[in-house]
Amino acid sequence: MRHPVIGLLAAGLMAGTAAAAGASPAPQTVPLYATPPAGWEATGRVEITEGWPPDNHRMLRNVTAPTVTAYLPDPAKATGVGVLVMPGGGFAALSIDQEGTEVAQWLADRGIAAFVLKYRVEATAPDRATFFAAFMKKLSGGVDPNAPLPGEAEATADGKAALAMIQTNAARYGLDRQRIGVLGFSAGGFMALSLGADPALHPAFVGDLYAPVRPGLVVPKDAPPLFSAVAADDPLFGKVTTASFDAWHAAHAPAELHVYAKGGHGFGTRRQGSTSDGWLDDFYRWLGSLGMTTRAAASH
Repeated sequence: MRHPVIGLLAAGLMAGTAAAAGASPAPQTVPLYATPPAGWEATGRVEITEGWPPDNHRMLRNVTAPTVTAYLPDPAKATGVGVLVMPGGGFAALSIDQEGTEVAQWLADRGIAAFVLKYRVEATAPDRATFFAAFMKKLSGGVDPNAPLPGEAEATADGKAALAMIQTNAARYGLDRQRIGVLGFSAGGFMALSLGADPALHPAFVGDLYAPVRPGLVVPKDAPPLFSAVAADDPLFGKVTTASFDAWHAAHAPAELHVYAKGGHGFGTRRQGSTSDGWLDDFYRWLGSLGMTTRAAASH
């Protein structure tokens, strides 16, 4: 993998300057790759930002230039813990706020550095109505958790590159290399589970929101602790709510599962008046049980 070392180091230096001045750094965005990955061509696509029903939250489509945006905490609150946040969207779009920036800011406000990955997605029709009709038709038939989806290979490669980049540059972000985890939503959850089972990366923890583990994924016995959350009324994965927990449990790896009665699919930071509204608090308490909400003596 080729990483944007110069851009990342510059962002790290700017963050360090802000920290020295006693101010919380503004979010810093760097390209994931210094040059496009071998064999990848954007084919002239233009990235699209548009509103998404039911609440018109911001979605991105036709992403061809992956980036990582760092949300760093106030130095006075910093725990030395970091998390790579991967939004969902069926590998066709990215719910960049409700499953990305809003989550990252929430974590940063509590001392945890968060890095939002804008990863590559499959090519879709530029016209919103055409895309949305095709996307909903595809989802109406259900999603086979055993079959790879278009765009998944490139997205997962971006996830692995992003985690490796953050781990390599942990000290520049004031992080403990051994306290960097991943958090993914739906399609991003598939990615998080894949990264969690990768012995070469071995994140400190894995957060999986409404994505079942693939049956072919081998979960090692030393897999990092897993937090899995889903709504029982999820129209896509409600019938396989325990799949990720079961896979981790079978490997004798630490795992925790939250099944909320209501929330649907893709609840993210959306407020619906259901218990799924509190998943971030549950996730934070779980991180606390791992010692990930306070600064450790070994933190940099």
